[in-house]
Amino acid sequence: MRRILLVALAALPGALAQPMAAIAQDGGYALKPGDVITIEVLEDPGLNRAALVPPDGRINLPLAGAVQAEGRTVEQVQAEIASRLAPNFATPPNVFVGVQSIFVPPQRPPTPPVPAAPPPTIDVFVIGEAGTPGRLTLEPGSTLLQAIAQMGGFTPFAATERLQLRRTDPSTRRETVYPINYETIERGASPNGGVTLQDGDVIVVPQRRLFE
Repeated sequence: MRRILLVALAALPGALAQPMAAIAQDGGYALKPGDVITIEVLEDPGLNRAALVPPDGRINLPLAGAVQAEGRTVEQVQAEIASRLAPNFATPPNVFVGVQSIFVPPQRPPTPPVPAAPPPTIDVFVIGEAGTPGRLTLEPGSTLLQAIAQMGGFTPFAATERLQLRRTDPSTRRETVYPINYETIERGASPNGGVTLQDGDVIVVPQRRLFE
């Protein structure tokens, strides 16, 4: 008579318990470290116990010694235990081995996605009679006209014919000053509005002189 005990399978998560129970009931489940099996000997209840399959895969039972469990089915373990115990009984003992619980490795939490790198930007500084002086954070490739729009244009006191674009060479630290006449840009008579700005550029908006 053979009997497979599946005491703890019901405690497993629902998604895992049914497939594992079916495998064990079919007798095709191979034990692995971390599983717990039950051993019952009808002729000697003192041998009854639950045994954890250790990392080396061998369980120890009084009168039977070390029995290989890892990689074997409960039927195979049951047969070997019965064979080893037989010399200690007048008649072959009735041994029943079942699965009490199946070890389910803990699932690793999903790796969080790596946040996308922020898009590159450049810093342009505006001083003087601008609508909003200070630092402008612009996309690479932004033009002078786009910077003027972002800084809110000019105050009524701005000398728009005498704007300056100051650019410092990062390798030599030498500053170059480019005069800009916004009035000619506005009339379409100058292409300077399309000048591409660089990181660190400074736009100077002077104040108008008296009678200017």
